[in-house]
Amino acid sequence: MTKEIISTPNAPQAIGTYSQAVKTDNTVYLSGQIPLIPETMILVEGDINAQIHQVFKNLTAVCEAADGNLQDIVKLNIFLTDLSHFPVVNEVMAQYFNQPYPARAAIGVSQLPKDAQVEMDGVMVLS
Repeated sequence: MTKEIISTPNAPQAIGTYSQAVKTDNTVYLSGQIPLIPETMILVEGDINAQIHQVFKNLTAVCEAADGNLQDIVKLNIFLTDLSHFPVVNEVMAQYFNQPYPARAAIGVSQLPKDAQVEMDGVMVLS
């Protein structure tokens, strides 16, 4: 098994002991992305809608660095500090994904890094 570390300046740099993504064969494991602006490493300003969009932009950048795209994600995990925002996640997600949608989990958590309201990670399989 070969292991390739995926890294791009177009997504927030890792703020801990992890990689943005790890590719093994045709599978890419995407680390959690919060709504940080890559250039400033500061949370995007705005409501939950803005935060969700920024997370998808960050995930897109990492997917592209691994020679894939969001449509290659087969499993998406969504962490929310307020599960009442789940309908907004569905609305925004429909702007980034086409059917068939990835398998998904939505998990309510008490806190996320940098006091973000949303974090997402996933698994991508490349053709």
